[in-house]
Amino acid sequence: MSLIKSINPYSGELLAEFNSLTEKEIEEKLSAGSIAFSNWKETDFEQRAELMNNAARVLKDNREKYARIISLEMGKVFKESLSEVDKCAWACEYYAEKGSEFLQAEAIDLPDGKKAKVIHQPLGIILAVMPWNFPFWQVFRFAAPTLMAGNVGVLKHASNVPQCSLAIEEVFTLAGFPKGTFQSVLIDSSTTTALIEDDRIKAVTLTGSEKAGASVAAAAGKNIKKSLLELGGSDPFIVLKDADIKKAAETAVKARMINFGQSCIAAKRFIIEEDVYEEFLALFVEHVRNLKQGDPMDEGSDFACMARPDLAEELYNQLEKSVKAGATLLYGGDKPEEGSALFQPAILTDIPTSAPAYYEELFGPVATIFKVKNEEDAISLANDSEFGLGASIWSEDKEKAENLAGKIESGAVFINSMVASNPHLPFGGVKKSGFGRELSRYGILEFVNSKTVYLG
Repeated sequence: MSLIKSINPYSGELLAEFNSLTEKEIEEKLSAGSIAFSNWKETDFEQRAELMNNAARVLKDNREKYARIISLEMGKVFKESLSEVDKCAWACEYYAEKGSEFLQAEAIDLPDGKKAKVIHQPLGIILAVMPWNFPFWQVFRFAAPTLMAGNVGVLKHASNVPQCSLAIEEVFTLAGFPKGTFQSVLIDSSTTTALIEDDRIKAVTLTGSEKAGASVAAAAGKNIKKSLLELGGSDPFIVLKDADIKKAAETAVKARMINFGQSCIAAKRFIIEEDVYEEFLALFVEHVRNLKQGDPMDEGSDFACMARPDLAEELYNQLEKSVKAGATLLYGGDKPEEGSALFQPAILTDIPTSAPAYYEELFGPVATIFKVKNEEDAISLANDSEFGLGASIWSEDKEKAENLAGKIESGAVFINSMVASNPHLPFGGVKKSGFGRELSRYGILEFVNSKTVYLG
């Protein structure tokens, strides 16, 4: 049995310790999930919607409590944690309203005059392997559609956010969901494969790193189970010469620094047409300089720290190797103290293709800024990446921007706006950013059996 520790990354304080579950306890959880599914799949949408709306109310009534847990456990500033809890309530309300509509039987009229229909039925226990960076939102964007579809959920959360994991289970319990409908399992990563192999687990979804995604997908594939992967991103933020440069620069800094840069869809590569490069760069640097670092619970803090000391060290190593490869360190980039999660934002320019900052995801507050001659070069550079999650393009010519959006290899393109997830919009990537879609109608259909019924 191993210990799972909850540590405040800003102060280094040990907040709590938990024993990982024993084999017997895991078996009890899976057994409870199976029993719950046999009943939950028979409930109607009205009952599911009532409980999902209850979950939204629990989140709203306890938003400061849950936001505090998020901030203390992974270092997000409190105002961002509050917004995260609010967004989770939004997802619950959205699927409570739309779940029935999304899963209605679809009638099909065949050419020979016969009829058929497609019905959507739940699969069973769905395993969610979730990350620490948005410890509530990542889970609720899985849980709301999955439970509304009639499935039940088991959450294996990141090991550094155990209190968040237990708090999310508490939300569904307080909302009145039947026992076993949504359960948190505190286990280490080595136990995850054994869970996937269990016959009672019918599918698995993961949000996380490329390495973790490959491991989970391999285990799921070996056991002939559906998997959904939302992995890393190195999102391009393209600014053309006819853009509103002031607005673009202001939004660019927010897009890079939200969640202290620890977001798959954070803008990471800023690709600027040469005619406006200097203007954009000066504004970008000015906005970054004005940001304030401090305790995550302080209202005046714009950012606090990375989620763990090892993540700060890893990001600095990428930065250092990129500078050695020839990149220019324009701003910041001081080496973090050993064992500290505190990190100074940094800006890189003149990045050669051999630098880690060119081809790797920088999961933290390091911006890479590129100068290109024209829009064709901008699209070419944007697509020169193994990732394809989101992208942003800025131009006052909306028709041109929409045309260029179609040429970008990504799961989403936002025109004159930063990339953001939204319950109404499908979310997911291409290339090494993963496969499958979350949110919207696409998300709720990922974990159902879309069954053809031929009416002869």
